[in-house]
Amino acid sequence: MRIPAHSVCTAIRDDIVTGVHERGGRLTEEVLARRYGVSRVPVREALRTLEAEGFVVTRRHAGACVAEPTEQEAADLLEMRLLLEPLGASRAAQRRTEAHLKVLRGLVRLGQERARQGNSDDLRSLSGWFHETLAQASGSPALTSALTQLRHKIAWMYASEGPPDPVEYWAEHGAIVDAVARGDGDRARAVTALHTERATAGHRLRFAGGADRGARPDRVRNPQHPVNMPSLRH
Repeated sequence: MRIPAHSVCTAIRDDIVTGVHERGGRLTEEVLARRYGVSRVPVREALRTLEAEGFVVTRRHAGACVAEPTEQEAADLLEMRLLLEPLGASRAAQRRTEAHLKVLRGLVRLGQERARQGNSDDLRSLSGWFHETLAQASGSPALTSALTQLRHKIAWMYASEGPPDPVEYWAEHGAIVDAVARGDGDRARAVTALHTERATAGHRLRFAGGADRGARPDRVRNPQHPVNMPSLRH
């Protein structure tokens, strides 16, 4: 069975974000093909895509390597998100469908419930799904793609402490959905801007000052160990 290049791309990107492939490390087609159980063709295509996204760079005499973003580049990502997230919410207020609203409201209810119970295990994933759905509701594939890439790269470059008050955090999500449901673009933009600014305050750069090159979460996978490609998210 031929594994699609986009699935290989997702796998490599996820491993870069979680620190399996360290910043500056080489990404050889042969090793990657063996790890993900595919031929070199989808790996080559995936590396081209990841280079366009800024996760990979091609160096003379070294080939493909994991990018090493500067602190300024990392700071720019947060600034871009502060601009684009509110724009996406404003567009969503004008273009959302009932299906989008149903999903957003369901995520808010679930997030508020988990927050009240003090169960924070799923809150990060729920928040990611919420913002992904909100971006899709903007009706702009280009904006949705840009926001998705921003979230991936911010997760790669920053450690997040999580909201100090999860209940209030999910109340803000609810306020965003209320504005979107009413078609109030200005309100949706303003509430999302405040929410994004507060969320950004909890981010800490993983490689500040360059002293933490290759910093990654405590639990990482062995980059030489094969992975089960059919289980990958598409």
